[in-house]
Amino acid sequence: MLTLIILGVVVFTFSFISKRKHLLATLLSLEGLMLFIFCCIYFFSNSYVTLHNFALLFLTLTACEGALGLSLLVTIIRSHGGDTFNSLNFLQC
Repeated sequence: MLTLIILGVVVFTFSFISKRKHLLATLLSLEGLMLFIFCCIYFFSNSYVTLHNFALLFLTLTACEGALGLSLLVTIIRSHGGDTFNSLNFLQC
């Protein structure tokens, strides 16, 4: 079970690093990475009692991060017309 979780973290980390063209693919790989890190925290919290509160806090912050990323994605698509990083020019006002 632990090797499956570590493999998932490695796969989603590689996906997060390699998906640099589209913001949506980057956000999805980041959410998958956070999900597998949460599974790892939950797996280790069975042996340590104090990690249950941290796991709940981590899950809450991950949900907030996902909502913030989705709202930024919608804002960027509405203002620039797409989610590719090549079409974004951050030097314009």
